[in-house]
Amino acid sequence: QVQLLESGGGLVQAGASLRLSCTASGRTASLYNLAWFRQVPGKEREFVARLTWSGGSPHYSDSVKGRFTVSGDSAKNTVYLQMNSLQPEDTAIYYCAAGSMFSGDLTRVVDVRFWGQGTQVTVSS
Repeated sequence: QVQLLESGGGLVQAGASLRLSCTASGRTASLYNLAWFRQVPGKEREFVARLTWSGGSPHYSDSVKGRFTVSGDSAKNTVYLQMNSLQPEDTAIYYCAAGSMFSGDLTRVVDVRFWGQGTQVTVSS
């Protein structure tokens, strides 16, 4: 099994910043790319940002491009999501996700093999 442990969520005002972290653990953790998804009650879980360990460029959803930055530390199997200029519509549960680096782009729910428990991000106006 691969376990994903998230941290960094919280309550902030519009325009503020947060930094989320997710660490993957387990014998095969290094075989997986890592990504971020988010979900609001009543809506589908949606892709936010993806990191690849192979050296490929990160990928972002259009809604967060230019405001969010994904980065990682391969030695620690950790992915970060720096969220700037947060808006109320960014309010959601943010999930760390792991997918095989040998298949899938990890931009869709169907690409995900393991999920974190989620961390709540709330942005007030």
